[in-house]
Amino acid sequence: MNTKRKQDPRKLAQEVLEAQGVRTAPVPVEKIAKAMGVQVRFSPLDEELSGMVFIKEGTPIIGVNSLHHPNRQRFTIAHELGHVVMHRDLLTSEVHVDKQFRVLMRDATAASGTETIEIEANKFAAELLLPAFLIDPILTTNTFDIDDQEPLDRLAKKFKVSRQTLEYKLRALT
Repeated sequence: MNTKRKQDPRKLAQEVLEAQGVRTAPVPVEKIAKAMGVQVRFSPLDEELSGMVFIKEGTPIIGVNSLHHPNRQRFTIAHELGHVVMHRDLLTSEVHVDKQFRVLMRDATAASGTETIEIEANKFAAELLLPAFLIDPILTTNTFDIDDQEPLDRLAKKFKVSRQTLEYKLRALT
C-alpha cells in the first residue's frame, strides 16, 4: 500500500512545490505536472466532467476538459495531480476500466467532496494552487471581508484560481 496515502495532502503539495522550485504566483501547475512525468491532454468532454487521470504504459495521463474556464482547468490538473501523488496505487492496482486503464474522474462526485480520496485531492489542489508560503503573507498584511468581492477577485486573479477555490482555501485557514 502507498504510504503517502496517510500523509497530509497539504504537506505533499508543499513538497511538490519545493521540489519544483516554485516561489511565485501563479503556480505553473501544467509545467509541474510535466516535470513530474505526467502527460496533460486537453479535449472537449461532457460539461459535468472536469477531468480524469489514468496510467498508460506506466505514464500518468491527466485529461482536462478543454471547454472549461482556464482557472477550472488549472484546478482540475492540480486535483488529478493530487491523485497521482497520493493515490497512484489505486490507479495501478484496481480493476481497470476504459480500455484497461483505471480512471479517476473529476465529476459531480469529486466536486461534492464526499469521498475521502476526493477530499484529499481537493486539499492537495488548493494547497498547490494557493500555497501557504505565498498566500499567508498576503492574508496577514491585508484584511478581507468575504462579502467584499473586489479584493477577493483580485487575489483570485493573481493566483489564476476561481473565487470558489480561493474561498475554499480561506475557509480552511480559519
